[in-house]
Amino acid sequence: MANDVWTSVDDYLAPRLVKQDGALEAARAASVAAGLPEIAVTPVQGKLLQVLAKTVAAKHVLEIGTLGGYSTIWLARSVAEGGRVVTLEADPHHAQVAQQNLENAGVADRVDLRVGKAIESLPVLEQEGAGPFDFVFIDADKPSIPDYFRWALKLTRPGSLIVVDNVVRKGKLADSESRDDAVLGCRRLVELLENESRVCATVLQTVGEKGHDGMALAVVL
Repeated sequence: MANDVWTSVDDYLAPRLVKQDGALEAARAASVAAGLPEIAVTPVQGKLLQVLAKTVAAKHVLEIGTLGGYSTIWLARSVAEGGRVVTLEADPHHAQVAQQNLENAGVADRVDLRVGKAIESLPVLEQEGAGPFDFVFIDADKPSIPDYFRWALKLTRPGSLIVVDNVVRKGKLADSESRDDAVLGCRRLVELLENESRVCATVLQTVGEKGHDGMALAVVL
C-alpha cells in the first residue's frame, strides 16, 4: 500500500514540477528498449539533481555511473554557461546508449563521456587536472562507493557538493547483520562520513516510485 501511495505522489508532482520534455522521455524509453537495468533516477529525483547543482552554481560536474544518460541530461542542463559534465561509465553498451541519448537531447557538446572502470578513470582525471568539480553525483556499484567518495574529495573544493544515490537500500542500511555487498558498501560510506572532518554530511531517506531508499549529501568544508 505504501508503494502505491508513494508512486501516486510522484505521479502528482512530476507533471507539475518536473515538466519532462521529449528528450528526457525518449532517453528513458531508449534505455529500457536497449535492455539497460531500470535503475535510473526518477523524474522527480532528476529535478532534485538540477536544483542541487544550481544551488551551488555548478559549472564543473562529475558523475560516476552514467547508465543511459538520463541523469546526465539533467546535470548537463544544470551547469552554468560554459560548464561541462564529466561522466564515467564502465559498461560499453550502456555508454553507447547514453551517448545517443545525449546527442538526441542536444547536450553532447557539454558532456565528456568516458568508458572504463571508474576506479581507473578517476586517477586519470586527477593527472589531467580536471578538477576541482563543483558538484559530484555518485550512482555506481555500491561496494566501491567509499572509494569513489574518497576520490570525489580529492577532485572537489571547499563548497562543492557530493551526492551519493541509493544508500538506504530499502532500510537494509540499518541492518548490522546484512552480508549484502551493496549494503556493506553503503555502511562503510556512512562510517567514512562519520569520521571525515572535511565534510558536513547527512543521509536523507526518500520514497517514491522506486520505493524506499535515500541519498547521502556532503558539503566539502
